[in-house]
Amino acid sequence: MSKTVFVFPGQGSQFAGMGKRLAEAHSSARRVFEEADEALGEDFSKLCWEGPEEELKRTENTQPAMLTASVAAWRVVEEKGLRPDYVAGHSLGEYSALVAAGSLDFSTAVQLVRKRGQYMQEAVPAGVGAMSAILKLPEDKLEAILSEAAQGEVVSAANLNSPDQIVIAGHAGAVARAGELAKAAGAKRVIPLPVSAPFHCALMKPAQERLAADLDATEFRDLAFPLINNWQAREIRTASEARRGLFEQVPNPVRWVETVCHLSDRGVTRAIEVGPGAVLCGLIRSIQPAIECKRFGEAADWDKLGV
Repeated sequence: MSKTVFVFPGQGSQFAGMGKRLAEAHSSARRVFEEADEALGEDFSKLCWEGPEEELKRTENTQPAMLTASVAAWRVVEEKGLRPDYVAGHSLGEYSALVAAGSLDFSTAVQLVRKRGQYMQEAVPAGVGAMSAILKLPEDKLEAILSEAAQGEVVSAANLNSPDQIVIAGHAGAVARAGELAKAAGAKRVIPLPVSAPFHCALMKPAQERLAADLDATEFRDLAFPLINNWQAREIRTASEARRGLFEQVPNPVRWVETVCHLSDRGVTRAIEVGPGAVLCGLIRSIQPAIECKRFGEAADWDKLGV
């Protein structure tokens, strides 16, 4: 029997206006934005729907905004009776997946990710860290490149996104050196990313330590659907596994290739990207083309799902 996974996007898919038409069309989505306003004590919906873009790009705003828009889309899908066999989320998206799986209350999650964004932003002074995407690096070259580029600084794989795309993070100098070495080794392109902090590397340890107290004080429940986590790319079902996964993902890479392969091995043939954008659908197609992926982030997307 074929199975379905709901996947939830992370930082980078945000845009001013996300979720607005969905909220106008569905009261269940509108209530999610109202819950975010109340939980954060501000008119957060206005930022999501009107911007300005520069404010929306600030990590402490991006993270709760993406979570809010993704959970709003989830509530509509849930209301229409769709249920997944598995859930997964890319980095920040793991929080959305845990809300969908009933492990976290949304109002708690949106406050958590606001703090997560602040801690990540404050972990590394501006200009000290960097991230770059490496496209089509020949196989088995990465480890040697990172080792040579480090020169006493931090540089490591942050997102193992697809066979053709690896994102690296660390000190700006080390990331730049790794990019040059990657091009010399045959990478098709190296693209510096416009991010405000070097996520998913050892420089995020201070953020991880600060987040630990918040995670420990948060109530998690066992999951209604199994989740494939970022940290280990393995199936989890319990409250304690969910909490540990969110702690460990902060300085460790997002193992998205392994996640998608694991889902395929479990019989998943359909994915629905729930939330803004279609980044994860693109990655899934490049990893496992046999998995059909469609998106649901706006009201007009429903008719395209074919359900």
